Amino acid sequence: MSETQNSKHYDLENRTLKFAKNVIELVNKVSKTLPNLEISKQLIRSAGSVGANYIEANESLSKKDFLMRIKICRKESKETCYWLKLISCSKESEIEQSTLIQESQELMKIFGAIVEKSK
Repeated sequence: MSETQNSKHYDLENRTLKFAKNVIELVNKVSKTLPNLEISKQLIRSAGSVGANYIEANESLSKKDFLMRIKICRKESKETCYWLKLISCSKESEIEQSTLIQESQELMKIFGAIVEKSK
């Protein structure tokens, strides 16, 4: 693997980690209603799964395994976007929520592009 490819992997690992941390920060700010509590659990799981599966993809044993993990990253990004749209935020957190929705959509596109390039 070239130095450029290697640094791109680490950049995306850091980006997905930051994304998960930012989701957790948002969840900590939302009101603790029953629906929000349930949505928060799903949201945190899916957001964390994006980066965890990306790390797994980088450690994959085969191209088939790599592609499967990247597809899971794309799926988890899409699911995170869904939960982000569903959670109820205060007016003060709406910009943060919108930014995270945008980031989840960008991650979906990135993982989709990786899948297409890897075929």
